[in-house]
Amino acid sequence: MPKITLNGRELEFKPGQVIIQVANQAAPVIEIPQYCYHDGLSIVASCRICLAEIWMPDKATGKLMPYMGGKLMPTCQTTCIDGMVVYTDSPKAVANQKAVMEYLLINHPLDCPVCDQAGECLLQDFSYEYGRGESRFEEAKVKNPKKDLGPNIYLYSDRCIMCTRCVRFTREVTGTGELLVSGRGNREEIDVFPGKPIDNELSGNVVDLCPVGALLDKDFLFAQRVWFLKSTPSIDGITASGDNILVEHNDGKVYRIKPRTNMSVNKWWITDEVRHGWKFVQREDRLCEPKHKQFGVQLKTDWERAIADCVEGLKAVATRGKHIAFLASPMLSCEDTFSIARATTAIDPRAFLAVGPVPVHGQDKTFPPNSADGFKLYAEKCPNSRGVRRTLEALSKQGKHNGYVANFEQFINQVRSGEIGGVIVTGNFPSDWVTPALMDALKNAFVVVIDTLPSELAARADVLLPGATWVEKTGCFENARAMIQAFERAIPVLDGARPEAQIGADLFAQIKSGKPDLAPAYNAAAIRTEMSRVPGLEAFATSVSLPTVTVEQQPAMAMVEL
Repeated sequence: MPKITLNGRELEFKPGQVIIQVANQAAPVIEIPQYCYHDGLSIVASCRICLAEIWMPDKATGKLMPYMGGKLMPTCQTTCIDGMVVYTDSPKAVANQKAVMEYLLINHPLDCPVCDQAGECLLQDFSYEYGRGESRFEEAKVKNPKKDLGPNIYLYSDRCIMCTRCVRFTREVTGTGELLVSGRGNREEIDVFPGKPIDNELSGNVVDLCPVGALLDKDFLFAQRVWFLKSTPSIDGITASGDNILVEHNDGKVYRIKPRTNMSVNKWWITDEVRHGWKFVQREDRLCEPKHKQFGVQLKTDWERAIADCVEGLKAVATRGKHIAFLASPMLSCEDTFSIARATTAIDPRAFLAVGPVPVHGQDKTFPPNSADGFKLYAEKCPNSRGVRRTLEALSKQGKHNGYVANFEQFINQVRSGEIGGVIVTGNFPSDWVTPALMDALKNAFVVVIDTLPSELAARADVLLPGATWVEKTGCFENARAMIQAFERAIPVLDGARPEAQIGADLFAQIKSGKPDLAPAYNAAAIRTEMSRVPGLEAFATSVSLPTVTVEQQPAMAMVEL
């Protein structure tokens, strides 16, 4: 392969790559300061901080000669040529970096202590590395206004360095073009067209794109210092997209969700729905204690008694000659589904298995519009309908139903037929999902409800078990592309609640032993290993994509051995 030499390191490149792409993909990364460049946007080379000194071998003599007359060239826009020698650390290149930093800081306010971007700001980082210790600018700074750009975004104009990433995003990715550059010189500003706020489905990505603290998320404004946040790799738990995300949290509380780059799924972006749709996780009315019915009244109980009541009630149904059923929510992980279904079929080998309601809103969209390989927004608003169905079908083939798994409407009709006397119903939806038809069908059945939020069905349950949201447990989802992706637990499960996989393990242990002892803490990887032994579920041993997040940490000062 062709090669270039970058700051003394010889690196291979693919034809058509620019210098900065080779540097960013090197291992370890060769740091070239950059503001306006982004892999997912067009190249404008406007910030000028990535300029480098470039030399090329003379075709006749082979001697290195200055490229383009020796002028500094933007590494984000200069295509690699075999034999090229590039320096971003030469005196000439470093002098340019310092000059650009001084220029960018002329009118920049000194408000790092109150800026939400502090701690993850490229302007801070490069100012420390390439800036001056004091300012030579003595004139009055230009002050620009703070603007409300839309339902989720503020613009602090005086912090903006005019990299135009946000403008290019709305034009090239979403195709909505709400943002523009107005004014000239030191009065240049980012703005919106009159009466047209930035309110597209991907608008929050401009906050991630902003290298400084100019564009800010209203939800995260003054909420938490970023150096206190822990980032946990996870998967979108709200839609069928399977977007790779980072759940950022502290002290057991989620503060924000950011995209995690995966070029085969969500590229660099996530939807506003995923970014802001996690709030139900911290609703004050979350279900947080098991309950059971005594004399027609729902009372609080402990987990041992609640699990025992579930098993006793479901076994009583089977003893009377009726079947039991499991309605698996498409919001559950594959491990949750397997664990509860296994317990259900242990009580009744002829148990009916069904998938809960699959909400669909609107139509699928692609960004940029009409692109073949763009970012896709899915109308299906649940993360794992395919994984749940795959799991239930494999278990059904081992039982008496030859792979038959009912949908929500078929489940309701089966219960109404009178064949089914007891059901385990799971919810975990971010909003109320219970229908009048479901309530009517279950009026004479023994009902175990596992859910996270209160509902009419939860209030009617014979046994109510509080479950966990996806950020409170480990597991895997199968997205609309049939990719099985694992996610990690971000925060501890709410006090009094339990992950559904744990509830299933507790039920199974009670069924097998007949004792009130609860099962050990579940392990998602161990459950997947057990699942893979079931014909039809081998993919859970071979095709699960595990989250990988590379974190490179470097000390702020050189360490010298004495």
